[in-house]
Amino acid sequence: MDYKRQIEEIVNYIKKGEKEREEFKVGIEFEHFVVDKDSLKTISYYGEEGVGATLRELEKMGWAAGYEGEYILDLNKGNKTITLEPGAQLELSIKAQSNIKDIEEEYLEFLHEILPVLNRKNQSLINTAYHPVSKIGELKLLPKKRYDFMFNYFKTKGKYAHNMMKGTAALQVSIDFNSKEDYKRKFKIANALSPVLHGIYDNGFYFEGERWPKYNLRVEIWNNCDRDRCGIVGKALDEDFGYEKYAEYLLNRPPIFVFKGGEVVYTGDKLVREIFDPEDYSTNELEHLFTMFFPDVRTKNYIEIRMMDSVPYPFNFSSVALIKGIFYNEENLKKVYNYIKDITIEDVKASKASIIEQGLEGTLKGERILDIGKWLLDLGKKGLKEEEKKYLLPLEDMLNQGKNPYEITRERENLGKKEALKWCLLNNIVEVK
Repeated sequence: MDYKRQIEEIVNYIKKGEKEREEFKVGIEFEHFVVDKDSLKTISYYGEEGVGATLRELEKMGWAAGYEGEYILDLNKGNKTITLEPGAQLELSIKAQSNIKDIEEEYLEFLHEILPVLNRKNQSLINTAYHPVSKIGELKLLPKKRYDFMFNYFKTKGKYAHNMMKGTAALQVSIDFNSKEDYKRKFKIANALSPVLHGIYDNGFYFEGERWPKYNLRVEIWNNCDRDRCGIVGKALDEDFGYEKYAEYLLNRPPIFVFKGGEVVYTGDKLVREIFDPEDYSTNELEHLFTMFFPDVRTKNYIEIRMMDSVPYPFNFSSVALIKGIFYNEENLKKVYNYIKDITIEDVKASKASIIEQGLEGTLKGERILDIGKWLLDLGKKGLKEEEKKYLLPLEDMLNQGKNPYEITRERENLGKKEALKWCLLNNIVEVK
């Protein structure tokens, strides 16, 4: 394969994402667990009361369904897409929008459709970083060929690789860029802030049914998953890290499997550069290669910021507002870039280690994660339109108390698990029409 041509094709794909500033939008993915309301045990995909059956009910309500054989695995309706992760985690993706209000309306519309279906089964959606009660060994893998390939591949990787697949839930925010220089700056800032966003959105209090004895559970899981595809992109904080460097990151790693002619083909340890034919590929085939790597900050033809744990509404929208307020305001970008410009990959890794041990008291550049979070919050407020500042209030309230979601649950722990996590159960939060 022609390595130079491979880089060119990948760079061209990323470059196609460039937009005028007035066209910038924010995209979102929210992951949830479906649990029994009383026991908080995770509901399997399978069976009459399973997540698959819930998807079939939504299909009857006008959602367009995607099947693999007899199994329903995704749904689409308007700007919304529902997909399932390997442990039946339910993910809602909302098409990128300019205004946070429009994203919120789509999300609430989704909740008003799915929650009545779940209520009839005595089930709920919950937003936590990990299953509150169930262990991954109790959950049968989703019936999807690609997940079988991944599950088998990860058997020889990190000790928590299967926990990552079947056990975790996150939220992801996507942002646009208008040039290579804009991409370089935003990608560097997002990577440098990785420990801060992990820290202030830490919602992983329980692991495999027991209390997690440290902090930032998902950071620990990602650290013990697969070095080829997780954590910080190796040279992300270099001055010259642009489209080409991300293309090289992609080409020198194994994608596990590829799509070719509509078929899923297992490729094991073969690297992308050994597989990707720059003269013969479809856009879908190339896009799949981007999705098979899971760094904290991922490039497609937009930038995906992936550090935040799954957290409940309306707190989840504070992440959208924070990222929009920082990354779409020129003055804020300059301030934050100036702050992070000397931070190294080693600094970020050390900071991520510190937040596992110390939570919000962990540090980056010698400053507490909590204090950096408060500073970013203030910047975020200044970078938003007046009507969007309200979305930051739940985050402001938490940080002013020196807390994050983990600490909220810890304060309630002595009430028992069900009461401790009551604030994360969406059926308790959202009043269904």
